[in-house]
Amino acid sequence: MSRFAPNHALLNPKFEGYKLEVISQDDAVTRFGLEYRPTQVANSGRSPLSFKEVQSRITHNHLAMANDSGRCLYIDSEHRVVLVDLTNDSHAPSFTVVYELPAPISAPAAVQVHREYPSAVFLDARTVFVADGQGALYILALSAEGAATTLGSYELSDGTQTPHSAPTPFRIHSVAKISDSSAIALLSSRFYGDSEASRTQSNASHTSEFDVWAARFSLPFPNQNGDLAPLDILWRRRGQDVPIFTEYDNSRKCYLLAGSSIYRELNQPAPPSYEPLPDEMAPIPRLDEKLDVETPPRPPPYSWTQTSDSVTVAFPLPATTPTSSIKVTFSQKTLTVHVQNTSHVEGVPLPHYSAQQFWDGIQTSTSFWTWDREGEHSFGLLTLHLDKQREDTRWMHVFASAGTPGGEEEVPETLDPSELYLIRESLEKYTAALQSGEDMSGLGLGRGVPALAQGEMDEEVDSSVGRVAFLTWVGEDGGIPVWSSDFGDSACNVLSIDLPGSGPGASMIMKNGIDGTLFTLDEAQTVGSLPTWTHSATFSALAFVLASKRDTRFTYHVSSKAVLAFENGSRDRGGNVYIYRGGRPGQIWAKQSVLKVGDGSAGSLLGVSTFQTAQGYTIVCLCENELVVMHNIF
Repeated sequence: MSRFAPNHALLNPKFEGYKLEVISQDDAVTRFGLEYRPTQVANSGRSPLSFKEVQSRITHNHLAMANDSGRCLYIDSEHRVVLVDLTNDSHAPSFTVVYELPAPISAPAAVQVHREYPSAVFLDARTVFVADGQGALYILALSAEGAATTLGSYELSDGTQTPHSAPTPFRIHSVAKISDSSAIALLSSRFYGDSEASRTQSNASHTSEFDVWAARFSLPFPNQNGDLAPLDILWRRRGQDVPIFTEYDNSRKCYLLAGSSIYRELNQPAPPSYEPLPDEMAPIPRLDEKLDVETPPRPPPYSWTQTSDSVTVAFPLPATTPTSSIKVTFSQKTLTVHVQNTSHVEGVPLPHYSAQQFWDGIQTSTSFWTWDREGEHSFGLLTLHLDKQREDTRWMHVFASAGTPGGEEEVPETLDPSELYLIRESLEKYTAALQSGEDMSGLGLGRGVPALAQGEMDEEVDSSVGRVAFLTWVGEDGGIPVWSSDFGDSACNVLSIDLPGSGPGASMIMKNGIDGTLFTLDEAQTVGSLPTWTHSATFSALAFVLASKRDTRFTYHVSSKAVLAFENGSRDRGGNVYIYRGGRPGQIWAKQSVLKVGDGSAGSLLGVSTFQTAQGYTIVCLCENELVVMHNIF
């Protein structure tokens, strides 16, 4: 998997916050009532939906946009395919029913298969792929006006997992023209196992797996006799979630699948189920037993502070540690600290760092370390005195990997230098509490958090923002790229993905502490080149502000211009869109705007897309009762 290394020059630790920039609601937002109304109600099977299925349906985007064409479409509650044209000179969209999907047939009572939402993607401005959510796919040629022409109709059938040999319901994620003679569409469906298992499956089981299918189509599309033809499946992968997004990388001739799990080949075993560690398991209360007594928190592995030209780091070690057991090596970019085993203190690991990269460079000639045993204490202090290579550059962490998945623990800076060495007393209290079982509150480890989050940080809420994602690369033929073995399976935390219609290419905004860092996929020089991601912009404090939005349905970005967080809204309460604009490195303030999407009668937000004009970007929002258009907001 690709690694996401932030460019420190693009980070802004001095960022203070967002200032409101008022956008006139009347000038920017126009509403249009819908004659053909969409719905988020879907007829399902007789078994409960799994959590992953519920989550994927909440984030399902019901609006499909052709890039930069001003044409989009959706499927209404009566299974009509409705084309919306926003290129009219009157600036009022036109709504045309271009196709009617066959009405769904009620499933037998014993069938456990769930139907999917209808979905659609554009191959180009005049060709669209429409999935009916029941297992059928229709390819439509759009005309300048009037009904569409059917270019082909297909079904996805897998008799080993769907009862009564019924088609497998699926949704379509993307389609790409990979040559003049072929196009590939990526689909996803729930995996039910063999048909016997699906009939006997316990309703109490809510775990599920999902398949990703690559369906191949010949260009030009061959003539059909009107019957549903079987899809030509090129390859198939399986994972534990519906993909967050998919992308075809033409420069590498590979597909990128992003989801909360790796998408493995079918002949590979499923990953083992999660088994909680003993300290993660909640005990069962017994008679007269009190379980609400606060357990002692573990102190951080070190404390640190900084000035404009130096960084000081203090590691607590057992006071009996001889100097000869301590090995410290500096380089301009890395730190190595090895402490040989001495008298072991239960619950207190010794520091061990091997060529661990600093957040920024240091001056090795003037940096040094000291060891203060402090005989009257059970712990002494190993203190590193580091001179910065670049003065006046504020470090966000000691180590570059701090706070990243699989990286070092995130340790807040102690802003009061006089409290730096309180970590020794805190560790002594901690070890005493481990032995006695006493409560240990009020550690006094320092009050160091960024000014923006001072007094407002909620670690439980902040840790829940974003979605954990793994990246799986698949070759055009379904094989594993030769370079994929160079990447591990470490996860990343995705805050935002590209707003549909904003253009080609893949980019993601990753959580980096309280910030959001925008990474774009670089174009390969050769087909066999490793995938590389470049940190191109930073949305300071984005993770922090998104954590406060509890009703967010979609979070998208448009390059480095803006991040848009859309609230779901409801039938009696309209939702907002919060717009966070990107800023230049070094700016302590950035602009934020708020617009009302629904007005109370629009209903829930179901889909979002955009297209670009000479005046700027136009945002299109599909609600249950209205189409909301936002003009030139950035």
